[in-house]
Amino acid sequence: MLRSLYSGISGMKNFQTKLDVIGNNISNVNTYGFKKGRTTFSDLISQTSAGATAPSATTGGINPKQIGLGSQISSIDTIATQGSMQTTGRVLDLAISGEGYFVVEDSAGSSFFTRSGNFYLDGDRNIVSSNGMTLQVANGITGFTQAGVTRAGANAVSGTKIPDTAQSFSISADGKITYVDSNGDTQDAGQILMAKVSNPEGLTKVGANMYQESNNSGSLAGLPNVFGGLVLSGNAGSGTINSGFLEMSNVDLSEEFTEMIVSQRGFQANTKIITTSDEILQELVNLKR
Repeated sequence: MLRSLYSGISGMKNFQTKLDVIGNNISNVNTYGFKKGRTTFSDLISQTSAGATAPSATTGGINPKQIGLGSQISSIDTIATQGSMQTTGRVLDLAISGEGYFVVEDSAGSSFFTRSGNFYLDGDRNIVSSNGMTLQVANGITGFTQAGVTRAGANAVSGTKIPDTAQSFSISADGKITYVDSNGDTQDAGQILMAKVSNPEGLTKVGANMYQESNNSGSLAGLPNVFGGLVLSGNAGSGTINSGFLEMSNVDLSEEFTEMIVSQRGFQANTKIITTSDEILQELVNLKR
């Protein structure tokens, strides 16, 4: 069989995968905190019909003769660039300026990272994500040293509640949650914790705008014995929190449509390789007649 036939098949499969990634990007163009994907290709092994020869005193060197055997998916990357900010004016809409992630915990105690900052109050006045997971906050102020600076802080990590009697509440750029009680006094409700890893593009997507650590995401930037490796907003390059804003998807539609056209034409070109190879095989079969 012709090598070009299988090269064309490999190219079709790869461009189909690229179209799948592009389609997912476009479908999440309005998903808060979404990070787009990117597909890259690489060539497969090459069949060497003649090796290279070194130059001699009488003849020059000869390059190797190699025939490529198609292409393959090299990587499907997560592009973790900052998305644009959308103003909402809602206190519990939070956007991160930096590389950090909010940390939420489910009822089983499993932690997840997210850039989607649309949080809500549940029936018990806990701050939760859209799927009911609890936003992780530092409580029980004691004292600790972080980033070489002694700060007021805590080793207790849990959710936080805004009392029913609170007249109002706010969230500052460093993640401090405060509320005004019935007496008009300002009370502390904790400080939002963030996750910062050395390789954010290595995190594993688990759906619902959430990520988990992987074998290649690197360790958390914080100290293991202080908040379990989590950090307060603004520390270790995690970034600051903007209340009243949401981070939009970093998908650029003009770029995605261009890549879609390129992928479509690449797919069509590979189908043409298969068609041409088939015509040649048909001619070979007809030689017997």
